[in-house]
Amino acid sequence: MHSTQATSQTTVSCIQVGLAERSYPIYIGRQLYQQLPDLLPNLPRQICIVTNATVAAHYLGAIRAQLPAEAQLLVHEIADGEHAKSLSTYGEVMDTLIHANFNRDCAILALGGGVVGDLAGLVAATYQRGVDFYQLPTTLLAQVDSSVGGKTAINHPGGKNLIGAFYQPKAVVISTDCLSTLEARDFACGLAEIVKYGIIYDGDFFTWLEDNHSQLAARDEQALAYAIRRSCEIKAEIVAQDEREQGLRALLNLGHTFGHAIEAEYYDSWRHGEAVAAGTVIAAHFMQQAGELHSTDVERIERLLSSFELPTLAPQLSETLWQQRMQRDKKVQAGRLRLVLPTRIGAAELRTVTDWPAVWAAICRVTESSQ
Repeated sequence: MHSTQATSQTTVSCIQVGLAERSYPIYIGRQLYQQLPDLLPNLPRQICIVTNATVAAHYLGAIRAQLPAEAQLLVHEIADGEHAKSLSTYGEVMDTLIHANFNRDCAILALGGGVVGDLAGLVAATYQRGVDFYQLPTTLLAQVDSSVGGKTAINHPGGKNLIGAFYQPKAVVISTDCLSTLEARDFACGLAEIVKYGIIYDGDFFTWLEDNHSQLAARDEQALAYAIRRSCEIKAEIVAQDEREQGLRALLNLGHTFGHAIEAEYYDSWRHGEAVAAGTVIAAHFMQQAGELHSTDVERIERLLSSFELPTLAPQLSETLWQQRMQRDKKVQAGRLRLVLPTRIGAAELRTVTDWPAVWAAICRVTESSQ
């Protein structure tokens, strides 16, 4: 459900994630951190903000000024980067809460991108068996994907997001003006997830993205606001139908099985959205060589990703490494790969795939050295 509401300062779009008694709003608008008392009127006295130094320098002051004067505020800054999604960082945040005598009526606010949100969400899910959690995403990728839907996780040396829980926030506050400080690569990573929604769910939205790619790349406010809102609407619809990823929600993992393999081996040089983009192209080529996706659709996918300066080729990895990393994917059942595969622009399916040579052939077609 999508609506608009007026706060004391501006009009805010509001999308409801419909999960019965655990339903929650996604607020979208400009300069929303100055309006937290209107948007989050029921914050408790004990509040812990999990963030990083880069984000804190831009936004922490504005948020601190909006919190109740009587609040007991903790700020825990974690390191930048995927390596911060670790058991050790998780333990450090827990230590902060315990040493400050925070009780189960406290709230955790995640102020940052996907790494901050994933880690803070797992802390909220597990501290004293669960405390209130709020997402304040500051990157495009987090705004359109990771902040919505309740997936929380940290990484393990054996793979990405292997330790986690489903735990829904009480609200998501998306302040679109945050994107003005986002570096180009991180911005492009968010666009990769936006493209994903068009491929798996809404062909008309994909066409709109094609028609407006220049405005989006230039960070046009009006185009971005629509792209963020439509992406959140799609994710909210999917999560409301399949919160625990038993079926439909798995489609949101388009490109992720391949992408996580790339991230695991190239975590210093490839970012999540970049790996997902390359993984999406592999999935498209797999379906094209199976005769189930038209070459025109493959070309449209590659062209749109390229227009956002996202990679459409995968880095070199040995066949053994590809197999090892993909077998650790959480969708694997009884040792068999399950891949999200586009059948046309606007539709995709989750399928069990046993023909590894066909998968490897698609990977080879989309690998840098093969071009």
